[in-house]
Amino acid sequence: MISEARMRAELKNVLETTDFPNLGRREQGKVRDSYIQKGRRLLVATDRISAFDCVLGTVPFKGQVLTQLAAYWFEQTRDIAPNHVIDVPDPNVMVVAECRQLPVEFVVRGYITGVTKTSAWYNYERGVRDFCGNRLPEGLRKDQKLAAPILTPTTKLEKHDRNISRQEAIAEGLIDGKTFDAAAALCLKLYERGVELAARRGLIFVDTKYEIGLLNGALVISDEINTPDSSRYWFADTYQPLFDAGKDQRKLDKEYVREWLAAQGFRGDGPPPALTDEVRVEAARRYIRAFELITGREFGTCDEPIKDRIRTNLRRWEA
Repeated sequence: MISEARMRAELKNVLETTDFPNLGRREQGKVRDSYIQKGRRLLVATDRISAFDCVLGTVPFKGQVLTQLAAYWFEQTRDIAPNHVIDVPDPNVMVVAECRQLPVEFVVRGYITGVTKTSAWYNYERGVRDFCGNRLPEGLRKDQKLAAPILTPTTKLEKHDRNISRQEAIAEGLIDGKTFDAAAALCLKLYERGVELAARRGLIFVDTKYEIGLLNGALVISDEINTPDSSRYWFADTYQPLFDAGKDQRKLDKEYVREWLAAQGFRGDGPPPALTDEVRVEAARRYIRAFELITGREFGTCDEPIKDRIRTNLRRWEA
């Protein structure tokens, strides 16, 4: 692992914004900055962190972890579904084919947990039993494994994501039934592969969300896949004892930051509290550890300023 001193020094060496005019037209998302070119875009993963649909600040090395872990999972699942990746020319950057994104995010859950307003446990605790078209039984406990994975879609083009069922998504004209069903089947297979590979590393792949695009009429996996931003991971060896004791699971994902925010009384409404340096460093540790445990590879760092390195590595992709 990276030393404490190095981690704290990196608090000031983060990629918060980008400005690469030679790469194309820029679009800024919560975490990624996209540079649009003909038929493709360059996805630059910054170190920004968001939760409850709010950008909160930065976490050292986060963008690098997201890009490299997504690249790993795209490779591990290419036999299940095609993806949009063309090249990974820099630790923070993917060059991808331009897709027409489906206006629904496909969330797959194997366990009932979570603190956000769209999460399964948050809703279940408040009496919801028909969750996105899934009938949940009485008597479930937080972090309990479900009898089978469930699909709980959300909207993605609104200010705040909204849970939605298959029937509602079709009725609202967001998607047609055939496309929904094909995407749903694909996502369940991807989740099964994630569960399988995570288990080999001593981890539980709790839940995740997938974004699906259309490329030349075919469904492709896009954006990111199975990263600590879009997924939850727990340690398998302590799951049962902690569950039996009613204690929180050991986590390797962004849930740590969400729970810290919730403890401060923030769940998306009003101005968010500023992340402390301690929270930022601990989040960075968890992101890096997630990368190393999931991939079995050592996380590599670079002393060169991030923007300078990206500018050098992307010269051949200039528009």
